[in-house]
Amino acid sequence: MKTITLGLVGVGRIGVMHARNIAALVRHFADRGVDLRLALTDVAEEHARSAAAEVRAEFVPGGAPSLIAHGVDALVIATGTQTHPELIRAGVDAGIPVFCEKPVAGSVADSLPVLEYIAAKGGMVQIGHQRRFDAGYLEARRRFDAGEIGWIHSLRAMTGDMVPPSVEFIATSGGLFRDCSVHDFDILRWLTGREIVEVYARGSNNGDPAIGEVGDVDTALAVVTFDDGTVGTVSATRYNGAGHDVRLEIQGSQSSVMVGLDEKTALQSTEPGAAFPGGETHKTFAERFDAAYRAELAAFVELVLGERENPCTPDDAVAASRVADAAQESLETGAPVKVAVAARA
Repeated sequence: MKTITLGLVGVGRIGVMHARNIAALVRHFADRGVDLRLALTDVAEEHARSAAAEVRAEFVPGGAPSLIAHGVDALVIATGTQTHPELIRAGVDAGIPVFCEKPVAGSVADSLPVLEYIAAKGGMVQIGHQRRFDAGYLEARRRFDAGEIGWIHSLRAMTGDMVPPSVEFIATSGGLFRDCSVHDFDILRWLTGREIVEVYARGSNNGDPAIGEVGDVDTALAVVTFDDGTVGTVSATRYNGAGHDVRLEIQGSQSSVMVGLDEKTALQSTEPGAAFPGGETHKTFAERFDAAYRAELAAFVELVLGERENPCTPDDAVAASRVADAAQESLETGAPVKVAVAARA
């Protein structure tokens, strides 16, 4: 069997989730003749040792330099945003494929030197936009590509957290558009194959006043215009009490489809006799995209094995961040903002 060892840096909430998902993929790859292993590190060594024991991984003290020197075949970055550029460069310098949670860096301006570095070194870096691996989004794209939807005249995307994260997190998140809606911006670009060229945004704060005090809003809406003139809306909220709700409605000249409409959808019909949906709603993004997160890491292992093309390049991720930046600027200025379009990867 071929042995592949993934090195995971950071075992906070996202890192632990990735560690568990990698452990869940071991049997899948064993059936394909690959011995998938995991080594991990974190500055919080006691917690990292406990996480390693839970998933039968190897704990490597000393942080990312020690982990890379340990001889891992690829690097998975699940640390805070401010560390992403340095760790991406370290993985690229080591000549190993890198998976990094979004975003590439804290701002588009800080991301551009990283993109240049990756290109100059010929690095292989996949960025974590897990919705590209969700079954519903994949089917929507298949139907669009097959011509079953026709030409799109309207798109409506939404992301609703059941409860807000901590105010401490919100204060460093870059804002609701950069934290939540960037996933919608990415998936709209990915699904349509078109660029968003203008954004007009509005927001409100009717929940915890502390969210406003740290410079963010708890609910926002952006009207987006694509390069072919198609229009859409992207909405987000921290207070969707019915449950965690992520959906995309695509209306075309031939048919209309909705991603995220199933028994767990966090809404109720007011029509007489309508009982759908009737299941228990998702509570967190990790529940909603559980299968997608595993598929995302399976794709990364396939990338390491040379079996597939990169499913989400750093250039793609920065293109979505450009839209999020424009949305944030529009929110702050009250005016429509043109998006500086990046070249497609």
